[in-house]
Amino acid sequence: MNRLKRAAASLRRAGAVARDVTIPCGPLDLQGRLGLPRGADGVVLFAHGSGSSRHSPRNKLVAQALEQQGLGTLLFDLLTEDEAQDRANVFNISLLAERLLAATDWIAQETNTARLQVGYFGASTGAAAALIAEPLADSPIFAVVSRGGRPDLTMASLPRVKSPTLLIVGGRDMEVLDLNRQALAVLQTEKDLKIVPGATHLFEEPGALAKVSDLAAAWFMQHLHSQSARAVG
Repeated sequence: MNRLKRAAASLRRAGAVARDVTIPCGPLDLQGRLGLPRGADGVVLFAHGSGSSRHSPRNKLVAQALEQQGLGTLLFDLLTEDEAQDRANVFNISLLAERLLAATDWIAQETNTARLQVGYFGASTGAAAALIAEPLADSPIFAVVSRGGRPDLTMASLPRVKSPTLLIVGGRDMEVLDLNRQALAVLQTEKDLKIVPGATHLFEEPGALAKVSDLAAAWFMQHLHSQSARAVG
């Protein structure tokens, strides 16, 4: 990274602002946290995995890394507290995708984010929800990243995905790695599979989640740019 890029990154970190938000979804309200660095290049919506929430420490770490690179992030609950008590909802991929689409519509209408290009970061079952939602979104989704994802839960939707898609899997997460290899063969868009050596499903090993963050940030930085900045350029 040259001196100008380092200076720009430093300014973005200094100007990052986070706030709690409420996202309407039909008769329900979903709670979230929106982080927007100054001059954000895009915004990444997080779809968490089964049994998790906007408070997921793993997703929060990845979100922090993206914000340090000048990307906005939205961490939000795909389910209300009452809904999350029913384990069937946790694995209702269509319902999770519906909630992700509602958050995408909200981002498109918010003054501070309406001009930003959108990406999805999905973990575990959340990755399946992201891959279902991507071709159904009213506004374009410009990149998708899956961390330890279950794309096999939406195999029929994969040929319709248009966004550049990165699959990240732990090298010791053998069953999920095999499922992701199968999904990679079905995807018809720009795609890649990155394996984090020695990592298991939750990437709890030292340095594993930092590697996920680096890979995700690089993918999003390559594919997300604010429409306003591109128009000026």
